[in-house]
Amino acid sequence: QVQLVESGGGLVQAGGSLRVSCAASGSAFRRHYAVGWFRRAPGKEREFVATITLSTGNTYYADSVKGRFTISRDNAKNTVYLQMSSLKPEDTAVYFCAASAYGGVNQGNYAYWGQGTQVTVSS
Repeated sequence: QVQLVESGGGLVQAGGSLRVSCAASGSAFRRHYAVGWFRRAPGKEREFVATITLSTGNTYYADSVKGRFTISRDNAKNTVYLQMSSLKPEDTAVYFCAASAYGGVNQGNYAYWGQGTQVTVSS
C-alpha cells in the first residue's frame, strides 16, 4: 500500500508563489516509478499538472504551467514538491499528488492518490 499526504496549500495573491508537498509512506512506494501532480478547478475536470520520475528526476509539465511551476523530489524523505510561481487566479484548484508505476499524463496510470490540498489565488 501507498499513502500520500499533501500539504502547503493556502491563499496567495496573483503573482505570488507557493510550494505544496506530497509526503509518501508505505512499503510499496519505492517500487513506484513516478509521482504526478494534478488539479481540479471549480466546475472543471481534474487535469494533469506535472510529473517526475523518482529515479532520474526527469520532469514533464502541462503547457499551462510550464515555466512557472517546478516539480522536484527528495527521495530520502519520500517527498515530492510542486513549487508554484507567478500564480494566476486560474491556478485556483484542489491539487492532488498521485503515484504511478508507469508515469505519464494519463490519470489512469496513477494507482494511489492523496486527498488534495486547496490552493486559492486571489486577483
